[in-house]
Amino acid sequence: MTRKAKFEKLIDYFQKNMPVAETELHYTTPYQLIVAVILSAQCTDKRVNIITPPFFKRFPDVQSLAEADTDEIFELIKSCSYPNNKARNLSGMAKIISEKFNGNIPDDYDKLIMVPGVGRKTAHVILSVAFHQNKMAVDTHVHRVSARIGLTKGARTPLETEKQLMKYIPENLAGKAHHWLILHGRYVCKARNPQCGKCGISGICDFFSSLKSD
Repeated sequence: MTRKAKFEKLIDYFQKNMPVAETELHYTTPYQLIVAVILSAQCTDKRVNIITPPFFKRFPDVQSLAEADTDEIFELIKSCSYPNNKARNLSGMAKIISEKFNGNIPDDYDKLIMVPGVGRKTAHVILSVAFHQNKMAVDTHVHRVSARIGLTKGARTPLETEKQLMKYIPENLAGKAHHWLILHGRYVCKARNPQCGKCGISGICDFFSSLKSD
């Protein structure tokens, strides 16, 4: 099967079986989303969703967070991974957003990556989810699942994965495809114990094909 055909079958499957694919992070504003995405690095969305309600009660907007002491931020997020780094990033993010962008989360990639704690993946999540731009964000799930299925070949970095995926995924489906692959990786194509028996796309999967040939 050609890679193009593999993508066509994958997109057709998810269009039919997961027509709605959205982030599992709880948020109502771009500010809340950027906080949640920064917290979610190497941390589960479930844990982040436990942390954020009291966090947003204490820091309801960029300005209140910009004025906060990092020790207080730390106390509210200490149950997530790498809380020291994230406390510094959240403080730095709020200060930059407040000082340079009048307290508004920018909808521009080059401006977003100026913000502490925001790299290409996080910027693409913000642009895709909060601002409905056609961006493909590649996290560990997307990177792993794409390689395992055979959507990508020899991609060593998230950027290489992104470029290979976007060669075949229609631009208008970039954001949705990001969530298809994340959710598939989170609940079916798990890192340590992939659930091939309940996978609806095993017929196009290189990993599953290799199991049958062993």
